[in-house]
Amino acid sequence: MAGLDPGRSKCGLVQTDPQRRRIVEARVLAPAQALEALRQWQRQGLALVVLGNGTGHRSWQQQLEPWLPVALVEERDTTLAARERYWRIEPARGWRRWLPRGLRQPPRDWDDVVAQILVERWLSQTLPRQLAGPERASLRSGHAP
Repeated sequence: MAGLDPGRSKCGLVQTDPQRRRIVEARVLAPAQALEALRQWQRQGLALVVLGNGTGHRSWQQQLEPWLPVALVEERDTTLAARERYWRIEPARGWRRWLPRGLRQPPRDWDDVVAQILVERWLSQTLPRQLAGPERASLRSGHAP
């Protein structure tokens, strides 16, 4: 299963393991790259994409449904929830830790965290991340692996 937070210039994308108990890959990509990643994951056995029902979802749904099932979930308040979750995944360091939580802005795009929250809403459970190595470092820098 994958989660997709679509956007015009960037998309959040996550992939879960086959048992759907954790996030194994998380990326922020340009739309064309996100579509290609989904195609690659589908060739590796991906069976479902969870997509938020907000602005822009219709075009993505139309692109994906001919070759991959899509499940729509409520997208309301995911951006705020993702910002809060980001700071649990990557605790504030340096000067950011002194800012009140409500004023903190993550140092990178956090669309992948929105995609994670969409999957969690579909499953009705929280999923831990098990990212390591170069992928984790690339997420910290804000660049997709």
